[in-house]
Amino acid sequence: MALWGRPAVRALRLWAPGVHVICDGKGGHLGNVGGRRPIAFSAGVSGILGNGGSSKKEKLSLQDIAELIRTRACQRVVVMVGAGISTPSGIPDFRSPGSGRYSNLHEYDVPYPEAIFELSFFLYNPKPFLSLAKKLYPGNHRPNVTHYFLRLLHDKGQLLRLYTQNIDGLERASGIPASKLVEAHGSFASATCTVCRRTAPGEDFWGDVLGDRLPCCPVCGGIMKPDIVFFGESLPERFLLHVVDFPTADLLLILGTSLQVEPFASLSEAVRSSVPRMLMNRDMVGPLAWRPRSRDVVQLGDLVHSVERLVELLGWTEEMKDLVRHETGKVTGSDK
Repeated sequence: MALWGRPAVRALRLWAPGVHVICDGKGGHLGNVGGRRPIAFSAGVSGILGNGGSSKKEKLSLQDIAELIRTRACQRVVVMVGAGISTPSGIPDFRSPGSGRYSNLHEYDVPYPEAIFELSFFLYNPKPFLSLAKKLYPGNHRPNVTHYFLRLLHDKGQLLRLYTQNIDGLERASGIPASKLVEAHGSFASATCTVCRRTAPGEDFWGDVLGDRLPCCPVCGGIMKPDIVFFGESLPERFLLHVVDFPTADLLLILGTSLQVEPFASLSEAVRSSVPRMLMNRDMVGPLAWRPRSRDVVQLGDLVHSVERLVELLGWTEEMKDLVRHETGKVTGSDK
């Protein structure tokens, strides 16, 4: 079996039952995913996709990406997101000079900023991380327009998978099901004892943290650590889904990430070269900056404004307003 064979088989099992993959016997084409039939496109959409009979590949625009989504020419959209999508919800990112979390950890008594996410330091002194965790408590923040745009993409059946670097849980809070998520750096949804490896629901961990108690295992007394990925730890098994997801994607959206942390950052190059990639971000980053492709679309500036513009081009503005109103009402009780 090829080196990628076993991870691919494991990823297929994680994906879903009933997935059919047709190979050409040469390590090649993945097809008939989920039993989908080929889609007939209009001449305009075929031109955007590069199938319009011309060998010339024109530069794509935000309008073109909206057209691909609106006409359902793209139905296997993979999304990569980072801390930038959560800053409008009041959660600082990590690396922005001055405002990022790494610039403001002096109150936590750590020898250097990254120590707060190192397992060895956590075992030595878990209090700095637990103090930070209180500020990350999911109930303190709400999803914003970017999260709800991705929720709409899911509701319309076009989201293949959302890969997030975030540990704030706002993707789940927006209503995107866990089956559509790959939380590459883990989440607070569960916790594991650092000694006996017993697992427990995240609610138990939060009960202790919010009560200013050290979360201890009820079986052996070891420290309970939330299932987020600290430096040096392995990524969750679900991350293997990228072996299947990215080669079969027909559109890649990259939102609010610096693309500095591996192996997450390299996923941006894992889609086929013919697949459009759209970056919405404050700055040009990663492979899209130093190895761009002809079908890349880059929208720099304020992320919320960029997403709102895309939603407008899609004709989803009223649906977005209704969704935000409904989800906000569930929190405030005004939907009853």
